[in-house]
Amino acid sequence: MTHLTRRAFSSAALAAAAAGTLPKGAFAQAAEKVTLQIDGAAVPFYAPIYLAMEKGYFAKNGLDVQVVYAAASDIMRNVAAGNVELGFPNGDSVIAAKASGLPVKVVHTTYQRGIGATLFKADKGIKTFADLKGKKVAVTAIGSPNYLQLQVGLKKAGLTVDDVKVEVIATGAIVQALQADQVDAIVFSELRKYNLEGEGVKVGMISSNDFLPSFGNVVVTGEKFLQQKPKLVKGFNAGLDEALNFVIKGGIDEALSIAIAKHAPTWKGQEALLKRAFEETFVASVWQSPLTKEKGLGAGDLAGWQKNVDILAEYKVIDRGFKAEDLVVQPADIKA
Repeated sequence: MTHLTRRAFSSAALAAAAAGTLPKGAFAQAAEKVTLQIDGAAVPFYAPIYLAMEKGYFAKNGLDVQVVYAAASDIMRNVAAGNVELGFPNGDSVIAAKASGLPVKVVHTTYQRGIGATLFKADKGIKTFADLKGKKVAVTAIGSPNYLQLQVGLKKAGLTVDDVKVEVIATGAIVQALQADQVDAIVFSELRKYNLEGEGVKVGMISSNDFLPSFGNVVVTGEKFLQQKPKLVKGFNAGLDEALNFVIKGGIDEALSIAIAKHAPTWKGQEALLKRAFEETFVASVWQSPLTKEKGLGAGDLAGWQKNVDILAEYKVIDRGFKAEDLVVQPADIKA
């Protein structure tokens, strides 16, 4: 994967240099190799990162970005230890890492909100968490982020997990369980509603972010790396922002084409579904928020982060709370 990523980067940089789209001397600057470890596996939802690699946005900021994949907890350990320079895990794992004492920083709150959601068939008569009483609700694991979302949502409705029938179903089967009416609702990712609707299923949804502010994928680095190489961190953010703006301003089709052709070929044929997800979720309210319109992409909502930390501590997901400002850095405050 590393060899292929570097080859893709080199092709993009050479093409950009030949076309004159990179500033003079930018190709020479691109020798600084930076590894970005991404949560999970290659999927089209990481299209802005792939786009920034292919179109030379990272290159013109002096970075040769290589992508590898890992579990979120491993990413946090690697970033803290300096084994990789940057990571792109989910926000819950970042909070857990900081609470355990790992020296890490969020340097770009890419996802302005979490994408967890409770999904159910529209004909089930479910409108709020109160309507889940007595029903079968699936999560991927006891203690998982979606289990916490279920706990908090039920508490807001005056209920507990004892008021529902909790089913634990593996990630690969949870959506099919809902589709086959084995359960009444699932607490999972809102992105799966597009898959279900593509299969002709009418879906209702309650966004977990409505009652539990959280954050999806964010850019993280180690405290030491941020202190020693702020210019590289700022350069990565600049390349990512350019890619995000490209997609937001009408570049969805091109971004998806690159993501599927170069990184996630098994998604070929699902472009229409993916485009809906980008338009209605990512562009509409994940990458952008009132805060980003004021302070720029990647700005961190410290109040939202703090509430997330406090809730995780309240429900004993983490052993201790901490101040959000000790974790989250505003991109504009990084001095190169």
